[in-house]
Amino acid sequence: MDFKRTKLLYGLIAKNQSLSKKRHPMFEKSTFMKFFIYIFMAFWAVYLFFLGIALYAGFEESSREPYDMINGGMIFLLALDFYLRFGMQETPAQEIRPYKLLPIPQKFLLNVFLVRMALRPYNLFWHFLLVPIGFLSVPRFFGISGFVGFFIGWWLVFVVNSYWYLIWRTLVNKHVMFVSIPTVVYAALIYFGFFHFDGTSWLAKASMIFGQGLIGWNLLCYGALVLLLVLLFYVNRVIQARSVYAELAKEEKVSKVKSIRFGFLDRFGEVGEYMKLEIKSALRNSVVRKQFLMGIFYMLLLSAMFAFSDVYDSSPFWKVFICVYSFSCLGVMTLTNVMCSEGNYIDGLMSRKESVLSILRAKYYFNVIMMVIPLIFMMMPVSEGKVSAVMVFGCLFFSAGVVFACLFQLAIYNNNTIHLNEKLTRSGRGTRMQMLISMVSMFAPMLVMMVLINLFSEQTASLVLLLIGVAGTLLHPLWLRNIYKRFMKRRYENMAGFRESRNV
Repeated sequence: MDFKRTKLLYGLIAKNQSLSKKRHPMFEKSTFMKFFIYIFMAFWAVYLFFLGIALYAGFEESSREPYDMINGGMIFLLALDFYLRFGMQETPAQEIRPYKLLPIPQKFLLNVFLVRMALRPYNLFWHFLLVPIGFLSVPRFFGISGFVGFFIGWWLVFVVNSYWYLIWRTLVNKHVMFVSIPTVVYAALIYFGFFHFDGTSWLAKASMIFGQGLIGWNLLCYGALVLLLVLLFYVNRVIQARSVYAELAKEEKVSKVKSIRFGFLDRFGEVGEYMKLEIKSALRNSVVRKQFLMGIFYMLLLSAMFAFSDVYDSSPFWKVFICVYSFSCLGVMTLTNVMCSEGNYIDGLMSRKESVLSILRAKYYFNVIMMVIPLIFMMMPVSEGKVSAVMVFGCLFFSAGVVFACLFQLAIYNNNTIHLNEKLTRSGRGTRMQMLISMVSMFAPMLVMMVLINLFSEQTASLVLLLIGVAGTLLHPLWLRNIYKRFMKRRYENMAGFRESRNV
């Protein structure tokens, strides 16, 4: 295929991808959400930029140059980038399916989508952190060409990381346990590279040497990076080709599911039955299970950061943010789409009196019970005196009584069905109300705590947070019933929306 035809087809595919998003039935509802996403990304871009300046100032006091220090921590940035991509980057196998009917070679299609993945703007996102450090430290030793090498070298490193991620993302779509393999790889590299051999940090030194090679335009370093890039490109092309055939074949694997009764929930009557449904849905249905497991992962990550790190000890503001979000992140990830999965069988639910109220109660109790996990982690910093028990329980009850109360408001407005075993990102289900309430749920505790700390002491602020949370938790039967009544006023509009989006 000549260059002219390749360029033409590449442009057409890029145009088709843009049009497919605009023509999606949910495009108008997701426009406002995209606006908030852009604001959120802009916030983090500015945050990373100033963090880069702060890190440069801190690294100036060390015996090594700032660019060496950031190069030495390359593995930490790559690990963080790898896991953040799970919420932002999908595999191209689904995007190729419509083109299979056209007389276009599959290898060409795969090449196009893989090249487009390398050219995604997200691969430059971490440069908001890296550019201030590189610009302030590299030119005085290597000139502008050195800074350009620093910029391009890090971009290639993140492109390699995106292809490495794509391999495991494809395998994780087949079975979620595949995510444990890269986790073990990163953990082993960090442990043996930094801590095992008498603290010699050989991986940090190797990363510094490699980074200096990229800055100095060393052909060996760039050659190794390009060779690894080509190798991962080829591996991805093979894996994605097989994934395309698997999608087209649509082989439905039917496996015998071991039935677990959860008999201890029988005593709670109808609410207990819906709690069983919540648990089984999180264990069996693909979309719900992935949401649940991702929420558990971030919950454990934030809890571990709070329990085993002292980075946020000096800032009451960030202490409360991490503490509250450790308790509420699972709820934020799952309750944002509250009642969306029930859209698959909403007609059956509406045939029984107050069954929706019982479902709302079951969801609330399930998410409150799951907060026991971060509470166990929080006991360690409490025992060490890093944080008071009043603050921990204040964050717990504030999450249960206020944050969850905000998130459950979405049950009134959500009217888009999420298919239980279909990729969530394909559905395009985000709405402006979901994004708005999620943002309020995330940042309201921070604002409340900031005001209270400015007015009173940290201990008094924590006590006020606890009292507000306990009041909201004790009043949950009232606000859940209020949500139910408002849901019933909109039931015909919501049922129509669930039916329309069921086959989208």
